[in-house]
Amino acid sequence: MAVANHARRPYTSSERINRTTVEEAVRSLLKWRKSMSHSEKLKLSDQEDEFFYLVLSLNKIPHRDRANTYKILLPHSLLPESSELCLIIDDRHKKGLTKDDAQKKIKSENIPVSNVLKLSKLKSNYRSSEAKRELDDSYHMFFADKGVIPLLQGLLGKKKAPVPLDLKDRNWKEQIEKACSSTLLCLRTGTCYVVRVAKVSMDKDDIVENVIAACNGIAEVVPSKWGNIRSLHLKLLESLSLPIYQTVPDKDSD
Repeated sequence: MAVANHARRPYTSSERINRTTVEEAVRSLLKWRKSMSHSEKLKLSDQEDEFFYLVLSLNKIPHRDRANTYKILLPHSLLPESSELCLIIDDRHKKGLTKDDAQKKIKSENIPVSNVLKLSKLKSNYRSSEAKRELDDSYHMFFADKGVIPLLQGLLGKKKAPVPLDLKDRNWKEQIEKACSSTLLCLRTGTCYVVRVAKVSMDKDDIVENVIAACNGIAEVVPSKWGNIRSLHLKLLESLSLPIYQTVPDKDSD
């Protein structure tokens, strides 16, 4: 099912992020990957497109009340143009949203969702590890009624965490399309986080724009913004991490 493409707009570097530094990091990583393309270590890349990862290091651990999952908008989606999306709905209450109602809304509003899965069916039909793995491999992305997100731990595979939706909000399409054009930052109880920001198959300029947009987007949602960001590094799955932003250590610190 096709995911809508957002209008292209220029993504320039901020005062904190130097575009040339990002371009050099992207170029170096792509060159490294090409040199390793015949290595057994990268055979997994023959099966799925490899991601660029942004490694975020914070100065201070976020408070527990700030632990959350944030959508970081990217100019170029990480999903293929034709993506299979699955929506999980809460069917625990008889007067709640039914699968038939959800499918009618999806069809009438041309919402890019391939299948609707009831919570009860998820619990009963996908108990085994193999069934969960097959379900996980069948879709590029999962969405779920935000009310059932806490119940989904252990019910889905580990590869794709479901994105919460407010299904009481009429505009499902806007929520889904925004999520499809975003990456996720899950702030928990630590100072180091890894975020997917681009794919190797993308145009080099698109990779650079995604990296810059991710850096700026992350700085908007972390506590204390840029003041809490110690460093940002860019890497591929098996590569070294290349610095694209680092704070200058305090001379008085040990």
